[in-house]
Amino acid sequence: MEYTTPPFEVAFKGLLFDMDGTIIDSTAAVVKHWQTVGSEIGVDPEVILQTSHGRRSIDMLKVLSPEKANWEYVRHMEGLLPKLHGADATEIPGARALLDSLISASAKWTIVTSGTEPLVDGWLGVMKLPRPAHLVTAESVADGKPDPACYVLGREELGLGAGDCDGADVLVLEDSPAGIRAGKAAGCKVLGLVTSHTAEQVAAAEPDWVVRDLRSVRMVEGGKEGAVTLRISDALAA
Repeated sequence: MEYTTPPFEVAFKGLLFDMDGTIIDSTAAVVKHWQTVGSEIGVDPEVILQTSHGRRSIDMLKVLSPEKANWEYVRHMEGLLPKLHGADATEIPGARALLDSLISASAKWTIVTSGTEPLVDGWLGVMKLPRPAHLVTAESVADGKPDPACYVLGREELGLGAGDCDGADVLVLEDSPAGIRAGKAAGCKVLGLVTSHTAEQVAAAEPDWVVRDLRSVRMVEGGKEGAVTLRISDALAA
């Protein structure tokens, strides 16, 4: 698989970003945290780590440790992660530059994540990254990814719901197969990042385009009502 597609430009009315694996890479921190939590709740951390990426903690706990599957515990547990392991997280290459350019153009964007609000706010604070006006977090929907509800809500938060525009006018940026499928099911275009899974795994989820990371995405023009034109380069060849 080769990243040889020539640069091309696409216009969107709004962008929906996943968090972990798309804006930041907290893999090392998550591994340490789940090792601690797994020991506390009596579940093999490796079992948790095999299925945790891109999924809500509460959904995993419903299966692995039902007595802990409540929002009070999950919010507290996830809120500790950036505080205890903040130094272990890094930015996804190109993420900050892209967010800064969107903000400077008054573009419509937000974060749609399987993490809780304490986790997201913690990471944005530690990493000194911008916080969008309307977050969609684990608590926002009844069902997590790959269910499309989170991205449907994300569209609505930007004023780009089904009654306002075609879903193809909204771009989802995702790294996990579950998230990619959620974005597609919500009717959006999806850009898959090869940051946490193999190119084969990302491509199998059928995003519209696949890139290594956000260095391949650059805003080239801001338009009316928060619309933007992006230039995508070095995408995976079909």
